[in-house]
This record gives sequence, structure tokens and C-alpha cells, in this order.
Amino acid sequence: MQTAGKFVGRPVRKHDGDHYLTARATYTGDIVLPGTVYAALVRAPFAHALIRSVATSAAEGATGVIAVVTGKDLVPWCDEIPHGLDAGLLGGHHNAVFPLAVDKVFYAGEPVAAVVATSEADARAACLLVEVDYEPLPLVLDVRSALAADAPILYPAWAENVLIEGHVGSDDFAEIARSAPHVLEGELRTHRGTAAPMEPRTYLAAWDAARQRLTLYASTQNPHVLRTVLAASMRLREDQIHVIAPRVGGSFGLKMYGSREDFIAPVLARIVGRPVRWMEERAASLLPAAREQLLSYRVAFDDDGRLLALDVEALTDHGAAAPTHGWGMAYVGALATGLGYAIAHCHVRYRVVVTNKAPWSGTKPFGKDGATLLLERIMERVAAATGVDPVTVRRRNFVGTGAFPYRHTSGLELDSGDYGAALDKTMETLSYERLLADQARLRAQGRYLGIGIGFELMPESADIPGAFVAAYDTSTIRMSPSGQVSVLTGVTSPGTGSDTGICQLVAGELGVTLDTVSVVQGDTDACPYGFGNISSRSLVTGGNAAVLAARDVASKIRAAARALLRADSDDSVLLEDGIARLSYDPSRSVSIAEVAGAVHTRSYMLELDIEPHLESTRTYRPTNIREVPDALGRMQTYTTYPYAVHASVVEVDTETGFVTLLRHVATHDCGTVVNPLMVDGQVTGGVVMGLGAAFSEEHVFDDSGIPLTTGFKTYLLPRAVDVPRVELGHLCTPAPGTPLGTKGVGEAGFAGALAAALNAVNDAIAPLGARLDRTPVSPVAIMSALQEARR
Repeated sequence: MQTAGKFVGRPVRKHDGDHYLTARATYTGDIVLPGTVYAALVRAPFAHALIRSVATSAAEGATGVIAVVTGKDLVPWCDEIPHGLDAGLLGGHHNAVFPLAVDKVFYAGEPVAAVVATSEADARAACLLVEVDYEPLPLVLDVRSALAADAPILYPAWAENVLIEGHVGSDDFAEIARSAPHVLEGELRTHRGTAAPMEPRTYLAAWDAARQRLTLYASTQNPHVLRTVLAASMRLREDQIHVIAPRVGGSFGLKMYGSREDFIAPVLARIVGRPVRWMEERAASLLPAAREQLLSYRVAFDDDGRLLALDVEALTDHGAAAPTHGWGMAYVGALATGLGYAIAHCHVRYRVVVTNKAPWSGTKPFGKDGATLLLERIMERVAAATGVDPVTVRRRNFVGTGAFPYRHTSGLELDSGDYGAALDKTMETLSYERLLADQARLRAQGRYLGIGIGFELMPESADIPGAFVAAYDTSTIRMSPSGQVSVLTGVTSPGTGSDTGICQLVAGELGVTLDTVSVVQGDTDACPYGFGNISSRSLVTGGNAAVLAARDVASKIRAAARALLRADSDDSVLLEDGIARLSYDPSRSVSIAEVAGAVHTRSYMLELDIEPHLESTRTYRPTNIREVPDALGRMQTYTTYPYAVHASVVEVDTETGFVTLLRHVATHDCGTVVNPLMVDGQVTGGVVMGLGAAFSEEHVFDDSGIPLTTGFKTYLLPRAVDVPRVELGHLCTPAPGTPLGTKGVGEAGFAGALAAALNAVNDAIAPLGARLDRTPVSPVAIMSALQEARR
């Protein structure tokens, strides 16, 4: 059977890249509908307060204003927002959330009212005229305060500030620790940050009263699922809603379905009877966040640095309750703790705590960053306690190549990999032994060089029972009578290039050139129902589905070509470069376009024993998902397990705390690489995000819970001059559970880079007796650690 091999592994440029380079790419913000009006939001200036009243008359009389709508005004038009992952159905608490706050606000910046006007400027100006009478309430701004006996309860019906809690693994640490040669304990605190995509969220909604149908252009990752939840909340049938996702300028999880803003423009369009556009301001786009955790741990290990048991308590500062998937990151972090290391006894207790900050929103790499950072800090501490080199400690604890499939204590089943080889390749690129000698020489001169390692293992392509997060997806392949190929798929691309990868796969299967293939995504009227872009699933699910459908169409092409060429069998027909030719006589050939035309117009004449159309819809469903719990209640909820080993080299100025990042090296394995350009781009981008989180990106609040990071002058993204060239290497251990052997790559880079950077700074300041057990590793934090050590 001919496969997609011709184009797999080729560094093909983005198939529609010219549209981006020449500013012809159409984003949601570029679309204009006749009669469009504009919405702006009134946001709460308090982090916790009752809404006593909302006076709108002054705003209603302002220039250009069409309507002013409060939370109570929306209730007849919109039920509560369906939860993407409802903690209330899983042993936790449920809280009803509406597009606009109704009686109470739980964080500064929460939307309270909406103004619709004929211009965006008029709408924003009128927001200043909406008078809201607030009664401030006591605040809770960190997890320990929220768990205190005298803490104010944010949601009285819960009688506590814990949204959900649970544990993963067996709690047998005390028994193992009694006989362990060494036991260490500690605490690691991670800080609050976000993803900051280039394009904030944007929506344009139009209600057709005659047809009773809503059209929504949205910068969303999940158009079909967004349609489903919109229909449920707005009391419409799904066929009354058409969601279109144009090109998206970055997502990183923040544009998953279910946020409050998803519903505001659609409901307002229905109320005012005109198209309504809402564009998110940068300050608002920085509100949703993640990653703020307090991780307490105990680890037992032997003299050789082998981990015997690990016990973790993970407290997650979720912010306010929300209908989005954010809290699920705490659970995924618990599942991923220790992945890739052969730790026989690993137990994690997690608690998701609500506070008066904006809610967590699903953010790359979805909770696995905290798990990675914790284990990599523990590896460094074990190395220091035993005197064993950190590289050797990791190698001794890795799951061996002969152990796959390997079931972790959480129930996740690792499919393949060679973690030791990735470590060796990274160390070789780094010239590790020579670097150690340079470090010793520089320390003698009073200069402090640090070397940090970070191993990341990213479970990808998730399947969550009962939620619209599935490990399968659907694609349709159509070939026209002129030989043009359309791919319609349920997955989407937020700028990752996965659509180019799908184009390559389909072209290879059909034997056509790349410019013959077009990919249609993000249109709920055109594409088969799918789950969009989430959990690095686009190529693993949508790509494999497209390959299966393309093979069906290719089979018909071969049958028709055999008839045209009067060949003996379909298997003797090869499809390549737009030509169908006979394997045993290449001089006998016909263009694939001519074959396509013959299928549509000459099927009776050729006596084709096939259905005379060139179209197939197939769903790819991985076989290694296990939703039925085992005897210990564990499930296998991920399809693939890509991994990487990172290393950072830094120099720390001990007089100022300033860190110079000298090198960053990574070796990554995502199985079969369809397009190395796209893979390198994803890994490099993830590395830069992780380094930004390590050194500078942080949400900061004042004592009243007001965010102080409201733009890129205060939320500090790394600049090009801050990051050296990322030195990338690759391994390939194909995923045995997928036809193509591909593993996800969309969440790669972040966690390993974050861990390597923190470890590198700690390695640099260790000779001075200092240690950092929190992020970010800012100059202020470094100087505080050095001053503490001197005391």
C-alpha cells in the first residue's frame, strides 16, 4: 500500500504562508458586516463585592449608544454557561456563571455590564457613565489564607473555599520512608502567568431574525463545541448557529470554548438585532491565567540517588470559579507528576482553591509545567544530597527503553521513548564535561556560571470521559472532477502549521502536488463535527483521520486508473506527482486529474465497480485510550507521550541578581516528524515561553486584588535579544498506537525550559549557600536569596 511517505519529513513552508507575509490573512477583526455595532464591557474595580445596583440612564443617553445591558438583563436571553469540565459532577462544587455578573463580583475586571454603540470609541466612553453601586467584601488572595479557619467563604453554599480535591497514586510514603536511606522534604512555589497570544479574543455575531439563525465569527480553538454550548445556553438548536473560526493569531489554550466572552456578542446581537463586534483589550486578555501553585513534597531515595517514594501536596490558586477547563490543569499536573521516571510509589494530593483573582483558563502546557518543575528540582536536590552528578541521577531514575509500555502509578501508560538517549544527546551538544571545567575555572575568578537540566514528558491528545475533549476526530476528503482536493476537518490550527502537515499527508496519499490540496477548518456548516485544537491533537487525530479518508479516495483513483490503462490490478497503479502510472510499465500513465474526471463522467463506460464519487469521511479513533477505570480507579486518558531533555547555561551577577542566559539546548522526540519546520517552530516557541515564565512574566496584584500587570510594559515578555538561539536536536521513537507514529508537539518546550532555567540559576548561586524554591527567578528574588544566605 502506498503511504504518505513522499511528503512526511519534508520541511515544507506553510502552505498559506504568503497570506500572512503579505498581510492578506483574514482574522476575525478584519471581517466587516453591514450595520455592525460595537460592544464594550464595564468591568468591576473591586476584587470582591456585592452589586447593589447598576444605573444605566446616563450611558443610554450618550452619543452613539444603542443599548446598555446588565447581568440581570441577560438572564431572559441566556442560561448559565455550560461548564467545560464541571467539578460539581466529579465530587467538587458547581457554581453558576453568566456572561455578566448578576449579584456579586469575585475578581477585579469581572464584566458587570455591556454597552453597545455605533463605534467602539463611543461604547468605551459610555462605559464610564455606567454607575455601579458596590459593597466591598472581605478578600482572599492566596491559598493559605483561603484555607484558614477564619477565611471568608467566597461561595457560601460550598461552606469551604475548595473547588475540588482528590489524590492520585497510593498513599504509602510513610511505610517506604521508614527504611529509606535518605528522606528530603521541601516546598516549591510557582507564580501566576498567562500565555499572551498576539491576537486577543475577538467575536462578530449576527442574528438573522427571518431565518432565526446566528452567525458567529470567533477567534476560537473549538468552533463545533462552541456551537454546542452556545445552543445550550441561548436555548437554540445547534443548526440555528453557524460558527466560523477565521485565522487565529495564537491561542495557547486561552481560546478554548466556554469563556464568558464567548457568549456576550451573540446574546447582544440577538437583543439589538444588528451585528455586534466585541474585541478584547490587552488588559482584559491578561486576566485569565494559570500556574500559581504551592507544592509541598517529601521524597525518599537511596545512596545512588534512586527515588523510592514521592509524596506531594499540591495547592492550586485557581482564582474565582469559572465554566472553563482551568481547574483541570491541577488534576493533569497530579497525573503527570513523576512521568518518565520509574518511581514505584508516587502519591499526589491536589486541592483546587478559589480566591479573588481572575479564574484559571486552560493554558499551555495544561498543568504539566508544575509537575515537571517539581520533579526536576527534586532531582537536583537528590543529586546534591548524595553527591551524584545530576545527569547520572536522572539516568538512573528514567524508565528504561525495554519497559514500554510502562504504566505509571497514576494509570497513564507511556507508549515509547528513549529518555537516556535524549539526555546523552543534549549533554553532547552542550559539551557538558568541558562546560563543568569552565564553570570551575570561572568560579575561581568570582564569576558564577550555572548549568540546569530539565526533562519534560508531555501527555498529549487527551480524552476526558463526559467532556468535549476527545482523542478522536473526523476528516473528509473530496476530489473534484478537475482533480482539486479539499480537506474538511474537525481540527483547527491557531497558527501552528498543523494544516500544512495535513496538506502534506493528504497529498502524499493521493499522489498529487501540494498546491492541489486545500484545507478547510473552523466552519461548523462545512466541516465534520470535531473537537478543534486542544491537547496537541491536530495531526494525531485530524491528520490520521485525513490519511484514512485519503486512502479511501486513492483506492478509487487506482481502480479507475486501472480501467483507463487496462491494467491487471489496482495494486499495479502508482500515484505520484499528479500522475497514475503502472509499476511494471511506467510509460503507461494518465494524469490523476483525468482519472478524477473519468470517475465523475465515464463510470458506466469504464464499468467501474466503485461508487462514482471521490469523497470519504473517516474518523480516527486511537486504540490505547482506556476510559473504564482499573481496579485502582485509574484510566489511560492520553494517546501519545512526547518528551524532551533541556539544558540552560546562565551567568548570575551576584552584585545585581541579573541573569544572562548564555545557551539553551534541547533534544525533542515527537515520534514521526511530518514537517520539521513546524516542529522546530513549536518547540522553539515553547522554549521562549518557558524562559519568559522563568525570568520575567508574572501577574502582580496590589493588596486590594487589583492587577498591576495590564500591558506589555508591566507583563514582561522576553524580547529577541533576551534569548539566544535555541539549539535543537531530535530523536524519533514512533508512537506505536498511531498509524503515522506521530506524537503531539504543541505543548513542547515550555516546562523543560522553565525547569532548566530555575535549576541553572540555583546551580550558579549554590556555592554561595543560596537556593531559590520559587519562580520567577527575577533579580529581586535572586538578591533576596543571596542576602538570606549571607545572614
